[in-house]
Amino acid sequence: MGNLWTDKAKYQSWLDVEVAACEANCSLGRVPEDAMEEIRTKAAFEPERILEIEAEVRHDVIAFLTNVNEHVGDAGRFIHVGMTSSDVLDTGVALQLKASVGLLRKELADLDQAIAKLAIAHKATVMIGRSHAIHGEPITFGFKLAGWLAETRRNAERLERLERDVAVGQISGAMGTYANTDPEVERLTCERLDLTPDTASTQVISRDRHADYVQTLALVGASLDRFATEIRNLQRTDVLEVEESFAKGQKGSSAMPHKRNPIRSERISGLARVLRSYVVAALENVALWHERDISHSSTERMMLPDCSVTLHFMLREMTAVISQLGVYPDNMRRNMNVYGGVVFSQRVLLGLVDAGMSREDAYRVVQRNAHTAWNTDGGDFRGNLEADPDVTNKLNPEQLAACFSTDLHQANLGVIWSRLGL
Repeated sequence: MGNLWTDKAKYQSWLDVEVAACEANCSLGRVPEDAMEEIRTKAAFEPERILEIEAEVRHDVIAFLTNVNEHVGDAGRFIHVGMTSSDVLDTGVALQLKASVGLLRKELADLDQAIAKLAIAHKATVMIGRSHAIHGEPITFGFKLAGWLAETRRNAERLERLERDVAVGQISGAMGTYANTDPEVERLTCERLDLTPDTASTQVISRDRHADYVQTLALVGASLDRFATEIRNLQRTDVLEVEESFAKGQKGSSAMPHKRNPIRSERISGLARVLRSYVVAALENVALWHERDISHSSTERMMLPDCSVTLHFMLREMTAVISQLGVYPDNMRRNMNVYGGVVFSQRVLLGLVDAGMSREDAYRVVQRNAHTAWNTDGGDFRGNLEADPDVTNKLNPEQLAACFSTDLHQANLGVIWSRLGL
């Protein structure tokens, strides 16, 4: 990804645009074939020379064209005819954005595979579900991962759409009116570059497209942050249901040798904040003065490479975390059954209601026994129920035992596996 955003890559995208425009003009009989051949074979640039010229002329595209013409010679007079700088800049960056999305889609597909593999392996690995960070009811670890997988696939759809939306070029000249060029040149140029002509460019391609790019990348990053935050919470010492891999020789603290920290997940959460911070700048760039200004340019020189490289790295990190994740089913069972299985309170409540007790009375009886267990060191919810006549007069031992099974919590998960093709 980093290679797509170097100065050399940027100038190469500009050269690709200029040569494609010359080819378009040549096909329309406006550039002699011998001149076109000179351009094809000799057009080149040196980043250092461009910067040297730019230091004098204070204009990046003019510096670039000057350097290219140093190679091409007289045929250079057919380069950039009827074009404006933004035709080169915006169409060039479209090539970079499209290529970047392609790489991000590949990394997201790898993450999809890693999550799917882990979800399949843990379809029936029972753990506690949490609401407000408090124990709720049993779920499975595979079910938790199913939610991640579904979100990852939504993000894949977003990137697929984004790849089309950013793949837009313009060869429309000053103000975008085609006054000194032919719309057919734009069509042919974009066709050669595998881009779509912008519907109605001004002197620039409108920055809502670029804001969409940054917002979409930030949204994908927010999903990774969600996954990473969950891993960090589940790795807490008092929970320890999953754990990032800890390499041989790795150390977690300069002072505390026992430490094993979720550093990769923390890194992902931190970088997600960087992505989100760029969204405001991208949205601010949408409102330019009249047909264009360049207030967006300085921001994009930092923002677009940073967002692209950062998310690419985050996706690789998350795939590595998921692929190497330690999962501890014994700890999941231990945590779920704390206080004698208070998390099965709803099943007991419904059992009492089915046995003829009013919902209000059933709720009171179950809550009383659950809170007694919760507030007692080593509390035993199930034992409390078995000793409570209000319960045993309604439920026999077999009926009460059935309330503490996780079968019902897994019974209908097949519909989710089916939706995900797992």
